Amino acid sequence: MGLNESTEPADVVRRQYLASAAGDLAALRATLAPDVEWTEMAGFPLAGTYRTPEGVTANVMEVLGRDWTGWTAHDDSYVVDGENVVVLARYTARNDATGKDLNVRVAHHFVVRGGLIVRFEQFVDTALVRDAMA
Repeated sequence: MGLNESTEPADVVRRQYLASAAGDLAALRATLAPDVEWTEMAGFPLAGTYRTPEGVTANVMEVLGRDWTGWTAHDDSYVVDGENVVVLARYTARNDATGKDLNVRVAHHFVVRGGLIVRFEQFVDTALVRDAMA
């Protein structure tokens, strides 16, 4: 079974990162449960909890793509415990308004059930993101 068919939590999460990096929002939505809860950290420009695959891509990925050039989450290390997947990663991008580059460490906590992401929570140094926007 290849990465695209696997329902193993780490494989589902990896598909989400690959789809995001490719700008394939339909493939990204396919990794999300219909009742997904996707939380961007307080202090982050898009802070809040978004629901439904369409809500996540419209309010997070499409906004990041509009305001930043090359926004990418580089997934470096995975820690898996049952349905919990924690990914240590790095965001890189250039803010379109300021021209400033962003390069910041981040941790993501995913919960995967039945081959779909049901919950996501972001942990990031929001001050570094805001510095790139100011």
